[in-house]
This record gives sequence, C-alpha cells and structure tokens, in this order.
Amino acid sequence: MYEVKTKETDSSVIEFIESVDNLKKREDAYKLLDIFTEESGFEAKMWGASIIGFGSYHYVYKTGHEGDAPLVGYSPRKAKISLYFATGDTEREELLKQFGKHTSGKACVYINKVDDIDIGVLKKLISQSISFLRKTYPER
Repeated sequence: MYEVKTKETDSSVIEFIESVDNLKKREDAYKLLDIFTEESGFEAKMWGASIIGFGSYHYVYKTGHEGDAPLVGYSPRKAKISLYFATGDTEREELLKQFGKHTSGKACVYINKVDDIDIGVLKKLISQSISFLRKTYPER
C-alpha cells in the first residue's frame, strides 16, 4: 500500500532555514516565512524534511488515495526555491502571468530569488490557493 512521505513533523522551521548553505537563499527563506505567515494566517510547520508548509487540508482523490498536505508552502532547495500552490485553478495561471521570473512544473512554481517576483502577486497566489483548496476539499 502506498504511504505518503510528506507529513507534518515537529522539526524546527528555523533550524531548517538555518541549515540552508547559501546565504542569499537563507535570507529569501526568511522573507518568504514572513510573507507566507502573514498572508496565510497559519504558523509555519515542517512537512517532511524540506517543505515549510502553512495550514493543512485532507484530500481524497477519485482513486480512493487520500492524505493530508499543506495549503501552501515553499522549500529553499539547492537549485531553486520551490513554491507550492494549489493546482487546477485557472486563476493561478492568470496570476502567474504577472508573477515575474519563474518556471512552473505540474505542482510547483520555481524561482531563483525573491527579488525576481512581484510580492503583491505572491500574496494573491497564497490567498487564492488557500481559498481554492478550502472550496475543493471542505473540512469535515
């Protein structure tokens, strides 16, 4: 049976950020911590070994697979900073057009540094993602 690897942990978010080798990436991780905390209204929690998540929701797919995930989050990875927002909402794609320098994967948005993006649009992406996931997966 499949087991979800990315679960909320009791690990310290600050200790994780302090472990980021690249000084600029560490500074950006702290900037993002402030922005995500303020905009989401949730305390930062570690999810797995390297994702800083805010809030959580319980999902159930049509296949029956289910689990918990952060509503939004980010990870200061070696190559780029990964930002986690809800997928499947057309508003996300519209906001990303105004976001600044980034690339997108299926679930992640990748940036090199915070200076490359529009902070106002980042805040809208955070709010939009939380709103979309709350509608899609209402609390039981």
